[in-house]
Amino acid sequence: MDPYVLVGGGLTTARAAEALRAGGYDGELVVVTAEPHHPYERPPLSKDYLRGEAERDVAFPLDEAWYGEHAVTVRANEAVVGLNLARHHLTLSDGGTLTFAKALLAPGSTPRALDVPGADLAGVHYLRTIEDSDRISSTLLEASLEGVGRLVVIGDGWIGLEVAASARSLGLGVTVVGRGSHPLGRALGSEMSDFYAGIHAEHEVHLLRNASVMRILGADGRVTGIDLTDGRHIGADVVVIGVGVAPNVGLAEAAGLDLRAASQGGGVVVDGTLATSHPDVFAGGDVASVPSPHYGRPLRVEHWAIAQETGAHAGRAMLGAPDQYDKLPYFYSDQYDVGMEYTGWVDVEAGYDDVVISGDTGSHEFVAFWRVDGQVAAGMAVNVWEQMERVEELIRSRRKVSTADLEGFVG
Repeated sequence: MDPYVLVGGGLTTARAAEALRAGGYDGELVVVTAEPHHPYERPPLSKDYLRGEAERDVAFPLDEAWYGEHAVTVRANEAVVGLNLARHHLTLSDGGTLTFAKALLAPGSTPRALDVPGADLAGVHYLRTIEDSDRISSTLLEASLEGVGRLVVIGDGWIGLEVAASARSLGLGVTVVGRGSHPLGRALGSEMSDFYAGIHAEHEVHLLRNASVMRILGADGRVTGIDLTDGRHIGADVVVIGVGVAPNVGLAEAAGLDLRAASQGGGVVVDGTLATSHPDVFAGGDVASVPSPHYGRPLRVEHWAIAQETGAHAGRAMLGAPDQYDKLPYFYSDQYDVGMEYTGWVDVEAGYDDVVISGDTGSHEFVAFWRVDGQVAAGMAVNVWEQMERVEELIRSRRKVSTADLEGFVG
């Protein structure tokens, strides 16, 4: 029998491999990853690992020995460049092919490039891989020790602000350049954006809003600063670009698998079992556009929990489990001494009724609720722990919840 093949080197494939073996699959199982490691997860790369506070193994959900003990072959440094659905085979970057009985596509995402002069200077970085984190960490620590640590982060999303917090914790001067009017605004809306802006302001991070980069400047091949389109110049010893990512759907598109329209978040179309438009090919993680029974629309979410949950679900489905995926989106972030958990989903651009706060934003201990049509659509707990189950119960209840009830949520 041909092997089951898992394409990608992230958390999704690790959890799928684990689920397949736990579910009794004893056939040949192969992981193919373009990176030089067995599968790993990415949250530590902008947090404790970046700051040098954690060893590399913090990023690996399964240690290397697990793969040997469970007879899982990891083909590292091999990219999958072609998928032939009719012949059930994959073409590898070395020209070889690999035939599969079933396959999982979890190739993740690629950082969006900033197309400005100077983006190729030494000291300008993107953050996606362990190696990226190593390079940025080394550069930040060196700049900090030399006392010339000036970091400019281009992009004010989660990765950008987490890198900013890590760098500020190391003592660097930090400027964040955001194109919109609110950092994290597309994810959280203006109210909670203002909360996070205040957190960074308390730590003396300079947040620039409605700003666009015209060029990155350098001397002797190394970055020295950036120029904005409004004429401002900002000195920099290190630049990290975090202007979003694009899901790696090229393999699926070339093979003829159905893709979701950009207006619905893009990605590879899957059903509730995470099967694509071909019954023997599944998709998970960043690329999967998954139907949400609760929200009544497909969702494609680029967060750790999605990788974890869709990987395990796809592994079970590859063994024939009929269960329909029904997890609510979940993610977390740690910045300075502010830890948060978020569950649910809100289309911020389409709008929402309001945000109701239970607790005190000033003390950084509260739960925020987003309401749509009077119902709780999402909730975020900040430095208030073990609340996600209660928040999820409110979301799934679909009942209209009064402001007074929500304000009294945190006792």
